[in-house]
Amino acid sequence: MKVFKDLEFYQTAIGGVGATHTFDNGVTISVQASKFNYSTPRENLPSSDDFFSFEVGMRDIDGNWVTKQFFPNHNDDVIGWQSREDINNLIKKIEQS
Repeated sequence: MKVFKDLEFYQTAIGGVGATHTFDNGVTISVQASKFNYSTPRENLPSSDDFFSFEVGMRDIDGNWVTKQFFPNHNDDVIGWQSREDINNLIKKIEQS
């Protein structure tokens, strides 16, 4: 099972950091943090260790947004301010879907 600490973060072109992972079921999670993302802090920092919360979104194998499938009470394709624990719980949901 993947957990937050297993995600491989990289520097993004817009600043800040990002990571993606595609699960066996075809769902890809994107975890982002920068001054342009719903993260804490909203700054361009060099490491995921510098952030307390992150913006997440999920797409299916065809590239369609499926974030609302995992967050049924939200109306957006991305969800902001997710903690490491929130992301670990989300990863479990994705793996079980």
